[in-house]
Amino acid sequence: MDRTVAPVPTGPTGQTGPADLADLAAAVAGETAALARAVRERVVTRERLDTKSSATDVVTEGDRACEALVRERLAAARPDDLVLGEEGGGSGTPAQGQVRWVVDPIDGTVNYTHGLPWFSVSIGAERDGRMVAGAVVEPVSGRVWRAARGHGATCDGEPLRVSTLDDLALAVIGTGMGYDPARRARQAALLARIAGRIGDVRRTGCASLDLCAVAAGWLDGFYEHGLHPWDHAAGGLIAEEAGAVVRLPGADPDGLGVEATLVAAPALAATLTELLVAEGAGGVA
Repeated sequence: MDRTVAPVPTGPTGQTGPADLADLAAAVAGETAALARAVRERVVTRERLDTKSSATDVVTEGDRACEALVRERLAAARPDDLVLGEEGGGSGTPAQGQVRWVVDPIDGTVNYTHGLPWFSVSIGAERDGRMVAGAVVEPVSGRVWRAARGHGATCDGEPLRVSTLDDLALAVIGTGMGYDPARRARQAALLARIAGRIGDVRRTGCASLDLCAVAAGWLDGFYEHGLHPWDHAAGGLIAEEAGAVVRLPGADPDGLGVEATLVAAPALAATLTELLVAEGAGGVA
């Protein structure tokens, strides 16, 4: 198999357009997804796992091999860019106009190691602190989720639009939980408090695909505390370009907490935020 990726010109200040960056993200993520499948078939056993933040936060040979491939391909195509990866971290602060790639080589590692098909390769491109392009590829199904700022979002080339539902009592809301047991207990308690006020809940274990599911209208909203930049980089932009309201970790004007991510259909975003705040979301982190 030819595993080369055509170079995308960097230009004197890295000013390649968002659509070009999205094309590169999708190409590299697709190649990396093939590697993730191959490694998973060969070596996924509980004996081959290390841990990151806790005993349940695992990292595999697949994570490391996939991130190495992503870094190699991006460096070959755009040598002046920076990369921030879940496994390898980042080096340096981007200069004005410089692109930084934000990479999760395997999002949903626990699913990956347990044989569940809900995991992805996620690659986003950031410029001047703002995501401008991204792709999320599912190694098992082969679906390719893609967005370029100002150009919309697609799944396998088909345009995406978020749900139009406006009744929280009918909404299907996704969420996630952290690896730290104490935080997970607080998150579970919050979920228990809101469960009777929403239509249903889903917890898949892969934030990037949860955000894509909001973009597709499969979920009406999603929230979680404690996501990292690589968890929401590409998926957040895909949801935003599909019309979702996207609230990422950082400032806390609404009382959800500085570590909260909330992505929802516009007709539900305010009421979902109000419910979460009323039930103590600001104290979950």
